[in-house]
Amino acid sequence: MAKKNEKKSEAQLLREKLFSSKKHAGLRMSEEELKNCSVYCEAYKDFLGQAKIERQAARFTVAEAERNGYVPFVKGKKYKPGDKVYYVNRDKAVIFALIGKKDVHEGIRIAAAHIDSPRLDLKQNPLFEQDETAYFKTHYYGGIKKYQWPTVPLALHGVIVKSDGTTVEVTIGDDEGDPVFVVTDLLPHLAQDQMKRASSEIIRGEERNILIGSMPFRDDDASEKVKLSIMQLLNEKYGITEDDFISAELDAVPAGKPRDIGFDRSLIGGYGHDDKVCAYTAFSALMDVKDVPDRTALVILTDKEETGSDGVTGLKSAYFRYFVNDLAACFKMDGYTVLSMSECLSADVNAAFDPTFPDVLEKRNAAFINYGVCITKFTGSRGKAGTSDASAEFVGKIRRLMDDAGVIWQTGELGKVDLGGGGTVAAYIANLDVDTIDVGVPVLCMHAPFEIVAKTDVYQTYKAFGAFLK
Repeated sequence: MAKKNEKKSEAQLLREKLFSSKKHAGLRMSEEELKNCSVYCEAYKDFLGQAKIERQAARFTVAEAERNGYVPFVKGKKYKPGDKVYYVNRDKAVIFALIGKKDVHEGIRIAAAHIDSPRLDLKQNPLFEQDETAYFKTHYYGGIKKYQWPTVPLALHGVIVKSDGTTVEVTIGDDEGDPVFVVTDLLPHLAQDQMKRASSEIIRGEERNILIGSMPFRDDDASEKVKLSIMQLLNEKYGITEDDFISAELDAVPAGKPRDIGFDRSLIGGYGHDDKVCAYTAFSALMDVKDVPDRTALVILTDKEETGSDGVTGLKSAYFRYFVNDLAACFKMDGYTVLSMSECLSADVNAAFDPTFPDVLEKRNAAFINYGVCITKFTGSRGKAGTSDASAEFVGKIRRLMDDAGVIWQTGELGKVDLGGGGTVAAYIANLDVDTIDVGVPVLCMHAPFEIVAKTDVYQTYKAFGAFLK
């Protein structure tokens, strides 16, 4: 390397001009911006700790939006620039819109993230007693490594709809003093046969039973005394019977709050970064838009991405298209015209390069922690199956937007060709004739009970959505 007082050679100058160059965000951000980053990430940690499931994320964001002047969307109402509206789909998906200066037929700016995360769902007949111990049966939701979930303290979140139609909310395991729950595992001394199984079978699907109690009902004449004791507690607290589990949505998720990681506190560890980190950065960027944007800005927080985006609250559902149609009708426009002129950042995470496991990623085209928000031209698997593959023109436009706004960004693929890959909601929006590209935070330990992101990447992603939505 040339010393500061040495004149750079022609080759060095040419390299600086022509070659791609990346640098750690911590070396590119000012001291003031790093302080802002730390403050912002504390707010994100608060959200992540409170929004363990999609219902909670929807409720959190709606409450915050209302504090910022957002009101429920009304079909047929005349809206003007600066109006703020939201629409809730079955308490598990939300759309927020800030009406812009330009007519909606010139297109809208969309950021779409998902607020569901991999977890263990209780089956509809979950409660059973075995050898004087009570358990819940589970069915895993989304892509997980099954062996990662035993021995992890779990909390229960969700709702139970009773036979009379009333709904009770269940939240237990995350407050100080709450009990937690756990999937048990074998001790190493007795696991010789278990460890001969394939890694995907070390803990089988039907072996992920959640331990919930062991004290019997004090009546020698009763059978299943531990189960009866548990049901008595649940009936006293929630007023339910065993049949009410049939109409319940109860999710077992890792208990505890997000934590800083490292001596320098540069990283955040916690459950659900995928994809609540992109949901929060997109949502908070919209809330922080102070002036009326040129184009109407819209943020979608959707459900069911981890299971393929099907169902009434997933983005394959027509609810988003219906909302755009209704919004367009308020301005006497057609929804398809609005969509065909619109642009979208599909807000989802990407895999961060892990030096401990370098072989699964092609390093030149991998995302790194602390190198900024990751822009992903295409997702999918193997031959780009299941991707929308953004056009060069749209990628170029997003590049210029990020550079002009001073956003630190990088590109990255989700693994080596033919090795794996994955999908996002990008394809379902692109299929509506909307220019779409994936943008999000690189994540270590993705889909694990405890995922990791870098604070600088979270903040740069917030800046990216802010630049786009403004």
